[in-house]
Amino acid sequence: MSEIISCNLGGMSVKKIKWLSLFMVVTLLIISLGLSTTAAYKDGTYEGSAPSMAGTLKVKVTVKDGEITKIDVVDNPDTPILSDMAIEHVNEAILKDQNWNVDSASGATVTSTALKQAVKTALAGAVVEGVTKTSKNVVTKKSYETDVLVVGAGGAGLSAAITAHDTGAKVLVIEKMPIVGGNTIRAEGGLNAAGTQLQKAKGIEDSAELFYEDTMKGGKNINQPDLVKILTTEAKLAVDWLTGLGADLSDVGQLAGAAKPRAHRPTGGFPVGSEVIKTLYKSLKDRNIELLTSTKATELIVNNGKVIGAKALQGSNEITIKAKAVVIATGGFGANNDLVASIKPALKGFGTTNHTGATGDGINMAKAIGASLIDIDQIQTHPTVVPGNGIMITEAVRGNGAILVNREGQRFISELETRDVVSEAILKQTGKTAFLIFEQNVRESLKTIESYIKQGLLVTAETPEELAKKLNINGNDLVKTIDRYNSFVTAGKDSDFKRNNLPRKLDKPGFYAIEVGPAVHHTMGGLKINTKTQVLNEKGTVIPGIYAAGEVVGGVHGANRLGGNAVADIVVFGRIAGSEAAAAVK
Repeated sequence: MSEIISCNLGGMSVKKIKWLSLFMVVTLLIISLGLSTTAAYKDGTYEGSAPSMAGTLKVKVTVKDGEITKIDVVDNPDTPILSDMAIEHVNEAILKDQNWNVDSASGATVTSTALKQAVKTALAGAVVEGVTKTSKNVVTKKSYETDVLVVGAGGAGLSAAITAHDTGAKVLVIEKMPIVGGNTIRAEGGLNAAGTQLQKAKGIEDSAELFYEDTMKGGKNINQPDLVKILTTEAKLAVDWLTGLGADLSDVGQLAGAAKPRAHRPTGGFPVGSEVIKTLYKSLKDRNIELLTSTKATELIVNNGKVIGAKALQGSNEITIKAKAVVIATGGFGANNDLVASIKPALKGFGTTNHTGATGDGINMAKAIGASLIDIDQIQTHPTVVPGNGIMITEAVRGNGAILVNREGQRFISELETRDVVSEAILKQTGKTAFLIFEQNVRESLKTIESYIKQGLLVTAETPEELAKKLNINGNDLVKTIDRYNSFVTAGKDSDFKRNNLPRKLDKPGFYAIEVGPAVHHTMGGLKINTKTQVLNEKGTVIPGIYAAGEVVGGVHGANRLGGNAVADIVVFGRIAGSEAAAAVK
């Protein structure tokens, strides 16, 4: 330290250097001991607010004995369940750290940010200037014991947990993110199922056989037929199960690659994912199934070739969980661009629609104990994602009548071709993006569109000519394209691109546009399983004690997943995994 003190730093005095050196030493000591500093607060109750997704979020913050003791959200305008989970997570983090600047809940960042800003505003008058407190983060070790451990709390994991519980097993769920839902909560289009009572009530004739043919064709026939058979025959049972738990799946629409309308979603065409997660999360809580969030599984525990639990980290806490069966439901790896690009270099730097936790953890853990992988190079891009922010525009917008046009104001593809085909076609257009064009009829047919409007994603106009001017494309060409498309609707036949779904004309003011392009959306490859969801090793034999369901699994979707099949997949195979794991415990 004497050498540092004796040096000259731009005229800084030795006294100042001594204080700086002392500060550095103290800071290093704090870091080495696991200490952290927070502001000191004056006692009282403070109010604050901040703009959120659907309005203004308001809070009251209570400080007692210099500590933040309570945060009351007095007005929350955002979507229930998802925003509630985000608020719960952020509240706990603020109370623990005594600081408003904590990590947001991935999947609900807008609500999280609003809450943090509202608390910051409230505490602005409570901070004692120049005074801080120091706390120590203690590393602890915990252990749990259960019948069935479910790793991952997205749609597959929650379905497995509820089913295992209802089959008679004691269940523990761990989730590395601060809130449940995973990619499921982002799903918008629907849950594909054939032969349901909801279809029949709408006069839709469909069958599991046709559903099977569409799925195999969409996957370029490299899918595992036995898994596809289960998916397409049991999806209608998944709809019955979810509706029995209280889900609203009464609206039925058509998505790309499907010969019939079979995408089940909430009334009015609201997003399906939030409805599914809301239903499953409530069912989980109603059953008092234990859930540990912000808990990342790090490795599987194996004894004599059998999986008997897992190790995990919860902050600085080291956790060991002993289980008689483990269900891996950690999702895919679409948010891990390094891994994606190592498999498909052409996708390096691509954006993604995935939540930040979709990094392939479950695949890596299972692979480390000898699990076999299948179709790992099959990675899907979604064609209609807003460039720069990763917001996916659901396929249901196209299914309900929207068209895609390029910068020349012309259609260039059947909008309901499979995702890989549409993505490739968009990348061939000028600027490698396109415009999704629709009007008031389409807007009124699909409530999901209202969320895009609230997020400021749409360019709006009263006429096609005005819309074209705002998009900087040729107005006359856009008008001709829309008129020609409307003539196809009248004739019931698309003479240009053979689109098989022409639900409505685009002729009611106003008119809307969203610029879209491809982004990494779904990883079809993953762990190889059998029809009982048991994970297989490289020799094709079962690894005892481990099951898998959802996007962590490969073989179900082949080379390309059809829209609406993911939600069916997670519920169908999640239920099987939960049932089989519980049966193995018995």
